[in-house]
This record gives sequence, structure tokens and C-alpha cells, in this order.
Amino acid sequence: MVVCPVTTRQNSDPMAANNESPLVDTLGRPIRDLRISVTDRCNFRCEYCMPRSVFDKDYQFLSRAELLSFEELVRVARIFNELGVQKVRITGGEPLLRRNVDKLVGALAKIEGLELTLTSNGVLMTRMAPKLAAAGLHRVTVSLDALDDATFKKIADVDLSVEDVIKGIDAARDAGLAPVKVNMVVKRGVNDDQIVAMAERFRGTGHILRFIEFMDVGSSNGWRMDDVVPSQEVIDRINAKFPLEPVERNYTGEVAERWQYVDGAGEIGVISSVTQAFCRDCSRIRLSTEGKLFTCLFATEGFDLRSPLRAGASDAELIDMIRTLWRKRSDRYSEIRTSNTRPMKRIEMSYIGG
Repeated sequence: MVVCPVTTRQNSDPMAANNESPLVDTLGRPIRDLRISVTDRCNFRCEYCMPRSVFDKDYQFLSRAELLSFEELVRVARIFNELGVQKVRITGGEPLLRRNVDKLVGALAKIEGLELTLTSNGVLMTRMAPKLAAAGLHRVTVSLDALDDATFKKIADVDLSVEDVIKGIDAARDAGLAPVKVNMVVKRGVNDDQIVAMAERFRGTGHILRFIEFMDVGSSNGWRMDDVVPSQEVIDRINAKFPLEPVERNYTGEVAERWQYVDGAGEIGVISSVTQAFCRDCSRIRLSTEGKLFTCLFATEGFDLRSPLRAGASDAELIDMIRTLWRKRSDRYSEIRTSNTRPMKRIEMSYIGG
């Protein structure tokens, strides 16, 4: 399978082709990436995302009727593509829990010029990877926060093993969904002792390991600044054993800072939303499972797109709504994060898919 790289459409702006000005927000940021959450359910209970203490206690998950249908999701994706979106990422919850999600992938893959990716915890990938690849998915990102089984089980709060996730990563690779990006959320005193071990495990595999600073998304994960391991510390620890050198970003707005091993054994990335905010280049918009649009991962509320969608709004009307929403966008939470902003009630990671 040929992977459609992000860079292929940097000079192919659909707005320009229609003789219209590119859609930008109040800070001049274009709209380029759409993240679609297809379910609010997950088979993990990760402490930084969907902790059992919150989500298994009288919590009401969305009913089927509340979810956007595949037809509605494809329509919305086509509209966003017209507005300049070049990349769609399917998220959750755990997106592979959405029945027949490969059918959605197949429909989205027919939209010309989209890079189509999916984020998963990996355990269902062994049976789904061939279907996803055949449907037209380009690649996947898999979350794995430790190699040690005890640490992994503590974070994920699930009776599965690291090997269950590794098998999913291997299945994705074998299906052609490569390179697989492996995301590790690093929390001090919990799994930071796994940083070098993770680097060693994925060196030379062709996969791209990315270390993510523990973020204050939502209000249920007990975030404290003391728990954050700065990305520079991650780089320093790995560099001490496996020398690294910086690599240029693939494109403007890429969230990961890239590093490669000096000996040619591949690359890693660090995502530093806390210590080195990248709001100034953020081109992402998120669609929740039941059709709310969020212009920031740290948003407190969303724009209801489902109601006009189901009330018969035309494509032109929906486009005008989205244009208005994006043109008013001024979000830059990570750049203005203070002790005053942190207590704000924000959407949960599990709800919007990261």
C-alpha cells in the first residue's frame, strides 16, 4: 500500500483552486486536520483518559441514535475537505469498537486527496488491520505507555498484556499500515523509568516512537505539573544511551519535534504541549461522536453541528457555519496555561479522542 504523505498537498489548496481565500482563524492559522471521534466507549480505562473511578460509576454512554451515522460523518468530511482539510484521523474512545468501522474508512478513502489515519490502543488490530488496509486506511497510531506488564496494567487498568498491543502493532505493519506511530504518554513516577526501554525496543523496527507530555486535558485525570516529564528530559535520557540528532519538521503545524538516531536506527518524536506549546501552528478541529465541533483540545464547549445536519441544512449552509466558527477561533490554551486556567472544566480526552 502506498502511504499518502502529508506533504503531497501542501501546495494544492482547494480554496485557491476555487479562487477563494484560504480559511484561517483570528491568528492566521489555516484549517488542515479533522479528527473524527466515532465512539465514546473504550475497552481500556487509562488513568489519564478514561479512569474507571469516573467512567464506570453511573456514567451514561451515548445511545446509538445520538451517534453520527457513517453517512453523516462522510458528508461532514467531504465538506471539510472542500474547506481545506487534508488529513482525517479516526479516533474514539477506541474506534475499533465502532461496528463496521472499516466501512467508514472505505467511504472516507473515496474523498480525493485525504490522508486517512486512525488512533487505537491496538488490541483489536490483529483482526481489524487487514480490513482497514483493504478499505484504504493509510496508517495507524497505537498507544503503548510501558513495556513492563505491571506498569502497563496499572496505567491501562485492564487485564491484558503488553504483548496484546505488540501483536496489534505487528498486525498493522504486516497489513501495510506503516510506519506505525507508537505513542507513549509519560508521567513522572509512573512510567518514566520505561523511556529508554521503549526507545531500545522500537529502534530499528521502522516504527516511530513518540513521547507525549502528560497533559491537563479534561478534569478527571488528576493532572499536576509535578507529574510532567519535560520532553527535553526525555531526549536527554535517550541521547545518553543512543545518540540523537534533530530532524526538520515534515510540515508546518506538525505537533511532534523529530529526532533521529545518529547510527541510522530510525527516529523518535516528542510532543511538548505543556513545556513548549505549539498553539501558533495548530490547524486541527475535532468532531465529537455525537456531532459537536471543538476548535481546541482544551475547549470547554463545542458547536452543535448535528442539529442543523439532521434538520436538513444544505452543504452551503453547513460550510458557512464552519467558516464562521473557524474565523472566530482564537484558542491557544497551552500558551496561556496558568494556575487560573487549569481548574476550568474541559472536555475529557476519552470524549474527543485527543
